[in-house]
Amino acid sequence: MTKPLEGVRVLEMGQLIAGPFAGKMLAEFGAHVIKIEPPGTGDPLRKWRLLHEGTSVWWAAQSRNKESVTLDLRSPEGQDVVRQLVAQSDVLIENFRPGTLEKWGLGWEELHALNPGLVMLRVSGYGQTGPYRDRPGFGVIGEAMGGLRHLSGETDRTPVRVGISIGDSLSALHGVIGILLALRHRDQRAR
Repeated sequence: MTKPLEGVRVLEMGQLIAGPFAGKMLAEFGAHVIKIEPPGTGDPLRKWRLLHEGTSVWWAAQSRNKESVTLDLRSPEGQDVVRQLVAQSDVLIENFRPGTLEKWGLGWEELHALNPGLVMLRVSGYGQTGPYRDRPGFGVIGEAMGGLRHLSGETDRTPVRVGISIGDSLSALHGVIGILLALRHRDQRAR
């Protein structure tokens, strides 16, 4: 049986949870996901939290159904390979700090010029242009700012972590919804 996203090519340039979670969801439904990892240790998620035989259990869940490629995105050679992959992709997922891709010459304008049909998901803590855009964005910070940490735990104790990475997971799921809508819109316009 074919899966609904077979034939969709996704380039994932993210680390840890939010971007890779979005890539995982697309891969679960048949998209061909190529994950780019930095040289050396790869995605930090490989060694995050609970390890089984030297590899994170999170990694196994988050990276299933994906292919991994090691690229130094800071090098011109790595950036050239990204451009080649983008030219053949339907979707690009990234969750770097805002401005990182632009610094490498891989911002939306450059990539869209290479592939006008590209759909791009950018996940960041505070958006690409807002007043907090340069601040590091982690789920724990979002949970605290949003009041979720205040609601969890017991009233006479320090707030506790919610059982899952809810900020990352929710942003990834909403990102996937956006990707699917953008792909549908793109395909309708092409008819």
